[in-house]
Amino acid sequence: MKSALGAALTAYRPFASAAIARILIIGGGWGGLATARALRQIAPSLDVTLLARDSHFTSFPLSNRWLCDLLPQPPVRAAYADIARRHGFRFLQTEVNAVDREKRQISASSGTLSYDWLVISAGIRENHGAWFGDDIEQARLTREKFASGHVDPASLQALRQKLADFNGGTLVLTIPPAPYRCPPAPYERALMIAETLRQRQLKARLVILDPNLPMLAFDRVYRDAYRDWITYLPQATIRHVDPLARRIQTEFDTIDFTDALLAPPQEAADLLWQSDLIGRNGDGSPSGWAAHDPTHLHAVGAPNVFLIGDQLDRSSHLFGFYPKTGQIAARQGQIVAREIAARAAGETPPRLLPDSSCQVITRVNPSEMTRIDTSYRFRGDGLIQQTVRQQHIPQAADEDIVWAQAMYAELGIPSG
Repeated sequence: MKSALGAALTAYRPFASAAIARILIIGGGWGGLATARALRQIAPSLDVTLLARDSHFTSFPLSNRWLCDLLPQPPVRAAYADIARRHGFRFLQTEVNAVDREKRQISASSGTLSYDWLVISAGIRENHGAWFGDDIEQARLTREKFASGHVDPASLQALRQKLADFNGGTLVLTIPPAPYRCPPAPYERALMIAETLRQRQLKARLVILDPNLPMLAFDRVYRDAYRDWITYLPQATIRHVDPLARRIQTEFDTIDFTDALLAPPQEAADLLWQSDLIGRNGDGSPSGWAAHDPTHLHAVGAPNVFLIGDQLDRSSHLFGFYPKTGQIAARQGQIVAREIAARAAGETPPRLLPDSSCQVITRVNPSEMTRIDTSYRFRGDGLIQQTVRQQHIPQAADEDIVWAQAMYAELGIPSG
């Protein structure tokens, strides 16, 4: 009888002949899917394989609406195998453990696989060690009982049930210190939660602990429309979390809570650490994020290994990090696809930069949204410069849904 490992490798072996350049893409989020689809469109002669731990893609955008019963449809979910078959690349469900850049191989649960070009879009992990040090049990309890819902798509259903079951008391929501995935998302989620508390007329209060400077667009709404439901504490650095006692201590306050959504600091995913791809601070300590060439998006010292998406370290001295959003990851994936296609053809790759558009709900009733457009250009000295434009949209009519559907179509993901 053929083993599971043998079956996986059998599925892999026919993917390409020795004469065809083999591209492995690790990670099935927006960045990985955008890279795979773009490569099939612009370089159909290359062999493209997407590797992901899960069998299905799940999209986080619009999940805040759904979590709080303000959108009937659950987050978009689609089988990677179906997406791959539709667009002509290959999919292998496997967990990648390490990258050997010298041998051009990856170590995965399905075996050792070789590549000519590697694209890593592994995303982020939550650093509970910042709160608990080496106390694995405290970290485990916090992940299980008070998950943030920012990392694992599987946790969204449990989080929705938690919010539905909440019947009063103090609900704490923590925001990670910057940088973190999708900067406006935790503030929008807090707004949605407060709206449901108000609609249900619960004897409850949402306490937002934010270690960052105030997010002004939301701060105004929290104070004006939700002062009976929200206590917003900006620049509140968490010093201690006790998940058993349900108590959080900041520099200035001690908060006892009934339930919580606890988001610790974020950093690049495990694979980047295991593969020695993490950058360094000026003092030599790990930066927590993947070191990369900001112009071509390859790993430092490894021009055939590309890094995209939320995992990236600073990209410019002028603005620091790219926003850690799905659209930025998708645009970077398309850029990397063009880079690989050009270099595989012996051509000079174009110098391209991403852009991003973000639709954020800033008031539920009456409806208001803010559109955040971010663009980039190369300055004369070669540094990347960022331009951010915000547009307030009163009486918004589901612009975020329209945006999400357009992105799903761009990525080749069925949205219905």
